[in-house]
Amino acid sequence: MRMNKNEFKVGLAQTDITPLSPVFLAGQLYTRLSEGVRDPLTATACAMESGTEQVVFVSCDLINIPDALRDRVRLQLQGQADAPDPTQVIFNATHTHTAPEHRLPAKDADHSSIGGMNLELDVMPVEEYLKFLSARLVEVIVRAWQSRQQGGIAFGLGYAAVGRNRRWVDREGKSTMYNGDPALYDSFRHIEGYEDHSVQLTAIYDVNRQLTGLIVNLACPSQETMHDFTVSSDFWHETRLEIRRRFGENLYILPQCSAAGDLSPSLLYDLEANERMLELKGRSMREEIAHRIVASLEEILPYISRQIDYHPILQHQVRTVNLALNQITAADVQQSQMEIDKLHLEYEQEKTKLANQPELRQQPRWYVPLSAVYRRILWNQRVIARYEQQQSVSTVAAKLHILRLGEVAFATIPYEYYLDFGIQIKLRSPALQTFLVQLTGGGTYVPSPRSVKGGGYGSVPASNAIGPAGGQELADQVVFGLQTLWGVNAEKL
Repeated sequence: MRMNKNEFKVGLAQTDITPLSPVFLAGQLYTRLSEGVRDPLTATACAMESGTEQVVFVSCDLINIPDALRDRVRLQLQGQADAPDPTQVIFNATHTHTAPEHRLPAKDADHSSIGGMNLELDVMPVEEYLKFLSARLVEVIVRAWQSRQQGGIAFGLGYAAVGRNRRWVDREGKSTMYNGDPALYDSFRHIEGYEDHSVQLTAIYDVNRQLTGLIVNLACPSQETMHDFTVSSDFWHETRLEIRRRFGENLYILPQCSAAGDLSPSLLYDLEANERMLELKGRSMREEIAHRIVASLEEILPYISRQIDYHPILQHQVRTVNLALNQITAADVQQSQMEIDKLHLEYEQEKTKLANQPELRQQPRWYVPLSAVYRRILWNQRVIARYEQQQSVSTVAAKLHILRLGEVAFATIPYEYYLDFGIQIKLRSPALQTFLVQLTGGGTYVPSPRSVKGGGYGSVPASNAIGPAGGQELADQVVFGLQTLWGVNAEKL
């Protein structure tokens, strides 16, 4: 083990990023206007420094981290006194589907209208929330940085059954996400992929060995109540409450989602038995998830607190890699155009119904059916746009952060990365423990080779700009970066 003589400093801060007005909610292939706040959204920052090395983790209750948000915050940080290097800040999203839409409206993400039809909804503009959000993120980063004090870290590994593979394969070999129709149960053959129930934990301590913060990394997006029409941080709200109840009210908690593009908290079977057990326990599923996570932490912490490292090695490497674009075929384009033609008929029917029955606009959520058709049109149009793009472009640049913290590694993934790739990286990593952090960017799914064979949402051309080939390139580049930091013989790429 290499020794580090530099003083290790760490600072922590949290801020509220809950919108003050109704907003469009991000996620799902239909429009949702928030109908209230179920629980607050937070952003939590952890600033670390050792010698000339520095890093700031920022965990956000958001669906993803688009480049526009990252760049806006970094630009604002440049004008701040006593602030970290903006390029050393790592943002990650918990991938809740009940946080505000913060991606600026564009041709393929038009939140204020549906194909030119004004929604006429009283809603905070996306740009206004983005302005509010970026200001709060700048503030929490600076506050964490300026609160740096000598401290230490300890790390450990536990287990909690939270993330489940959500892709069901039928007798024909076709994969479907969330196939809950009992009429199709006889066609089921197997769950497509593996599950990762590991809980990766980095605990932060002050000089008096008092616990001050927890980085909790698990392979599951925050999507237990992902169809709600309320603002919510999903199961991380109950998890934060339970962690603080057991370990301290002032504890800072940074959730991270590991490689989990094909996972979610949703069960595909044993649904009635699970509901019965929740009733017997008197818990919601979100509370049950919180209980499982915190039970794991409760088991880990007494052991790792015996080995606090007050001088951990800190090395931070930022790499830009070029990944192969998922190749769209002429057959893919033809299939998408057929879907678009069919959806346009549905769209016109929905418009006619609203025109003939204007009173429908007075009903709650009147806009959902029309928006669902419109979003699916846009979803298929992406296939055609990417087919045209690939005539002149074959790769896309991705920004990666590779970090060594003592004997622990952190590696960022800007996408929803399927678990097969994540396990491969962990197996090949030279670190004693490897934290993968997905959704550090705005990318969508990166499917595994076996998932593409089954198709279905997440593994079809409309779902992913990066396919299995790019996913493998990304795994190789992450492993190469980790090997470089650990000073081992790097594998040839």
